[in-house]
Amino acid sequence: MTGIKICGLSTPETLDAAVDAGASHVGLVHFAPSPRHVALGDAAKLRARVPGHVQAVVLVVDPDEALLGAIVEAIRPDVVQFHGREAPDFVAAMGARFDVATWKAVGLGDASALDRATTYKGCAGRLLFDAPPALLPGGNGEPFDWSLLDRAEIGMPWGLAGGLTPANVGEAIARTGAPLVDVSSGVESAPGVKDAGLIRAFCDAVRDARPA
Repeated sequence: MTGIKICGLSTPETLDAAVDAGASHVGLVHFAPSPRHVALGDAAKLRARVPGHVQAVVLVVDPDEALLGAIVEAIRPDVVQFHGREAPDFVAAMGARFDVATWKAVGLGDASALDRATTYKGCAGRLLFDAPPALLPGGNGEPFDWSLLDRAEIGMPWGLAGGLTPANVGEAIARTGAPLVDVSSGVESAPGVKDAGLIRAFCDAVRDARPA
């Protein structure tokens, strides 16, 4: 089954809603400019609610080693998702330094971006293909041209993000065969405000999808 990550959760109620709806991953954002930002103490409390069969992912943007150390110590995430301009060797080094799984988000604006993404092979555990960054690196609700993934030889685990909603995620899975889908603004009633009904609808739509 296609994995489901609900990102940008910031309250106990919506985190519980994501778990109850069948998410395989829940995402916490630690990036102050984002409307989905959660402080380390609050993120630790949310992480404590995550059951063992669901993975907790912390999204960071161009962190230094000290910040990553504080995040890992406070939250104990299963995965750190790098969403900035982090180089492949930095991602690899931080994963090894803190003994944590790593994902790297990559904005796909053209085929050359897909070529650059392959430089993370062996450095990150998963690539997450997103729309090119706009005002914020992620959570902007913008899809990209899914045809960029047609016949792509990715060669490592990957996932699809960027503008996914309950209405289009089935089409996205059918078109790309994505093994994991990641949603944030597509299940919100306002920026940073998750909607339990939309979370449920998204997870149901993923389960109903027919992969390519």
